[in-house]
Amino acid sequence: MAGTIKRLAGPVALSATMTTNIFNQGSALILSTVRHIHIANKTSAAATFRIFLGATGANAAGTELFFDKTIAAFDVYDWYGALLLTSADFLVGGASVATTLTITIEGEQSAA
Repeated sequence: MAGTIKRLAGPVALSATMTTNIFNQGSALILSTVRHIHIANKTSAAATFRIFLGATGANAAGTELFFDKTIAAFDVYDWYGALLLTSADFLVGGASVATTLTITIEGEQSAA
């Protein structure tokens, strides 16, 4: 239902592979609006992450949403906004070191 915030993905540990699919809702009948991305660093060292908007398993130049964004040790990063995604859109990315960062994505979904 539009207007109701819900968890779209996660919490899940990011891998060190920058082409890992993080979120895709998959139905051509649904539009997703990402409202909040929360990433937590659960380790004692700083780590970076990258997130791309693209096709499954792809991180082409020019599709970067976040690129080597640093999160300090035992800290969090929160993004708020409005990012509209169709069934063809994937959020793809990863962390500088596997399983150091945990991502949760919240947003709304409505009929396309």
